[in-house]
Formats: sequence, C-alpha cells, structure tokens
Amino acid sequence: MPSLKDIRNKIASVKSTQKITSAMKLVAASKLRRAQEQAEAGRPFAERMGRMLSSLAANVAGGAGGPRLMAGTGSDRVHLLVVMTGDRGLCGGFNSTVVREARRTILRLQGEGKTVKLLTVGRKGRDLLRREFPSLIVANFEDMGRKRLSFAEADKVANKILELFDAGEFDVATMIYNKFKSAITQVVTLQQIVPFAPAAGTVDAVGSVGLQDGAKAVYEFEPSEERILADLLPRNLAIQIYSALLESAASFYGAQMTAMDNATRNAGEMIKKYTLIYNRTRQAAITKELIEIISGAEAV
Repeated sequence: MPSLKDIRNKIASVKSTQKITSAMKLVAASKLRRAQEQAEAGRPFAERMGRMLSSLAANVAGGAGGPRLMAGTGSDRVHLLVVMTGDRGLCGGFNSTVVREARRTILRLQGEGKTVKLLTVGRKGRDLLRREFPSLIVANFEDMGRKRLSFAEADKVANKILELFDAGEFDVATMIYNKFKSAITQVVTLQQIVPFAPAAGTVDAVGSVGLQDGAKAVYEFEPSEERILADLLPRNLAIQIYSALLESAASFYGAQMTAMDNATRNAGEMIKKYTLIYNRTRQAAITKELIEIISGAEAV
C-alpha cells in the first residue's frame, strides 16, 4: 500500500500536469480562432478557382494541345501521395487518422500493382510512415506555419511537386489531409491535384458555368483556353495546397483543444480519486495509532 507521502507526490504531479494541459487548451483555443478564420476565408477563392478552371478544361478536354497538368502522362502507374499532418503531438487522433488513411491507400494501390511515392508535410506523418514505408518517402517539409502559415510555404510544396512531375517521377498526385468541420470534428479528405480533375456538376458540356438562378453564363477567352490553363494550373496547384494546409492547421488546433480539454478533465478526476485515497489512508493511519495507544494504556 502506498504511503501518504507517495500519494501526496502523485496528487502534486497530477495537479502540475493539469495546469499544463489547461494552459495548452487555452493556447490552442486562441490559435484555433485565427486558423479557422483563415481556413474559412480561403475556401471561396479555392473553390471558385476550381470552378473557373473546370469551365476552361471543358473546352480543351481530350484535345492534343492541353497542358500536361490537365492531360496527365496518359498513365496512372505511379502515384504520389501528399500526406499532411502536424509537427507536434498532443492532439488526439489528428495525426493517426491521416496516417491510417494513407496506409490504407498505399496498400490498396500496391495491391493493384501501382508504384507509390510519399511526400510528407509534417514531422509526425513522416515519423509514423517511415516505420513501415521508409523507401517510399521522396521529400518532406517541416515547420510549415510555425509563426503564421503563408502562401510562400505552400508554393514551396507546389514547386517540389511540379519538379517531380516534370522529371517523370509520378503520374497521379493526391493530397491526404484533415478538413476542418468544427472544433471536435475533422474529416479525412483525399483530393487529386495532378492531373487536374474538374469538379463534377459545375460545368456543362460546352463549358458554361451554372448560375444560382439556373441560367448559364458562357464565356469567351482571350488568349486561348490552352494558354490560360498552362499559366493558371500551376498557380491553382499552389492554391489548393495552401487551402489544404489552412484546413489542416485549423483541424490541428481544434483537435489539440479538444484533447487538452479531455486531459484536463481526466486530471481533475484523478485528483479527486487520489485525494479520496489519501484521506482514507490518513484516517486509517490515525485510527491505527489510536488503537495502539488505547491498547498500550489498557495493558498498563
């Protein structure tokens, strides 16, 4: 049975941990507000960019002059998975859910006879995947948004993907990341970024975009659709990566806030439990001493 000193030390230790988790919860909540605002502000631009490129792509789909980022290599033998996780832990299942989905995707593609390569964004994803698939990792990016996430950081990732694509290192690239839904809910999302996949249901057969009132707006392009796509597709790649990074950052802080809140509550329960054990042990010790005193007095 532990002594009173041991129990007091445990209570003091849990209280110290509770202070840390409570502080981390407050910090995560503060950062979540800003990250959520960034993610929500970036969605309309990324979605509208995708719709506009879908309209352009509808007119050149299947054409011989289409950009490689849209037409692809004509094969899907080599897949590049861009896995986005955090650089730190203490965030519940945020990192593990993305890695679990990446592992399932890797095994599925390998089962189909495909070659898989990994580009990891975040230290945790790299460390977890390196245990099982060390030879598949071709690049890694860490400390993204350490102070404040910027478009320049997303552009670095996009340039690396374009460099690998131009070198013929892969045929299809897919992002795997957590999309922010709420502070307690993050949705693991797979999004193909190379070759460009037009959004379903946003473009009709001739490339006109549907409006809210049901009418169709038909656009004329100058210069040609091919030249516009050749210029905008690399930019769109960086924009989609930036949007995914914003979603992932908001999801991380939401998961961390929830995890630290649960940890703080659990620490409180442990303190109550150990305090009860301490009081019972102390009362038992006092009762034992009284019995020894009374027994000694009666013996005299």
